[in-house]
Amino acid sequence: MQQEQIEPKFTIPDSVKQLIDKYYKSSPVAYHYYYTHCIKVTELALEIAERKKDYQMDHDVIIACGMLHDIGIIKTNAPDIGCFGEYPYISHIYLGREMLEQEGFADIAPICERHVGTGLSKEDIIKSNFPLPHRDMLPITLEEKLICYADKFYSKSEKHLTTPRSLEEIRKKVVKYGENKLGNFDALHELFN
Repeated sequence: MQQEQIEPKFTIPDSVKQLIDKYYKSSPVAYHYYYTHCIKVTELALEIAERKKDYQMDHDVIIACGMLHDIGIIKTNAPDIGCFGEYPYISHIYLGREMLEQEGFADIAPICERHVGTGLSKEDIIKSNFPLPHRDMLPITLEEKLICYADKFYSKSEKHLTTPRSLEEIRKKVVKYGENKLGNFDALHELFN
């Protein structure tokens, strides 16, 4: 199955592109879903950053975080998107952080853990019995919050790979995890709109 590759509206640094290729080029299906998703998230984040110039967010950090936030999915068992690893999908967040730290991207590695949902507290992880380290995984920097927010609009499903979810769709999905999570999302929406 030959997938059409979209071209980003921004320049991906060579070091970021080489890292993506290292882990994804040998798996065309995973590469397609990963690369397309990350481009769309990054493009949206850059559009918002341009609109919110007064926040003075670092565009280079946004691009690196946007393109690498999901790097760990290749180690998970998600055959629908071409990933045949041994870990549950949720584990991609801490696996991605470890991968980025090992690859010399320690400065942005936390984005991998901090972009899921509206962030996960240590209590969320314990209460839900997630197979994750017991620590807070909440977005802290503006750039992390921006990637967390932009990530909600695109998924790795065909329906929302290149077509964004509506605000209503996102809110319905987020509220399933609790009113507090919806409140967190609404705060992000207010911050970036």
